[in-house]
Amino acid sequence: MSVIPDKSQKLQQQIEKAAQLLQNGGVVAFPTDTVYGLGASPYCSEAVARIYSIKQRLRHLPFPILLADQEQLSEVVESVPEIARILIDQFWPGGLTLVLPRKPSFPGSGTRDEKSIAVRIPAHDVTLAIIRIACTPIIGTSANISKLPSALTAREVNAQLGSVVDLIVDGGECPGGIESTVVDVTRDVPLILRKGVIPESEIMKVCREYMKGGT
Repeated sequence: MSVIPDKSQKLQQQIEKAAQLLQNGGVVAFPTDTVYGLGASPYCSEAVARIYSIKQRLRHLPFPILLADQEQLSEVVESVPEIARILIDQFWPGGLTLVLPRKPSFPGSGTRDEKSIAVRIPAHDVTLAIIRIACTPIIGTSANISKLPSALTAREVNAQLGSVVDLIVDGGECPGGIESTVVDVTRDVPLILRKGVIPESEIMKVCREYMKGGT
């Protein structure tokens, strides 16, 4: 396990190392705009299984996917409803996770019969650089053991997971400190599944304006 010093002059090299580890089936922790994330390639079943084991997470609970840009959506999801496009324009990059119809060719991170998948674009340069260099969307679950507090610093990640991950990228304290807001847009009326950094009132305001034809 390695910890990348914050503000290191070699940060770019270490970002490249994280991306290479992801490409080769590794598991890495990295800062995001909300909390520290734990990443792996969704195309590597062994790496996905490792994350379940590391987090001590129930296997029927799928993982969210992080993207570098909207172009990667077509690799992950089957379709993007109009309300999802509006929410994306309003809140991406940022702390909004959207549940969308999963593209059948994209691997489900949990049970094989998953019809939907949670995705977001984080507003953090280090995260985006790792995804771009890895050339693939990545699993981006919180870097903590299930039911324990989310990690906001590399030190906190190390305290929980330091002996079982391949790399911890130290990007300093996460600026958000609160997990993303999760909204299911696979239904006629969007449903907030988890309250998070983006207030429910802001989400619902956009949805109400859309429903009224105000957009």
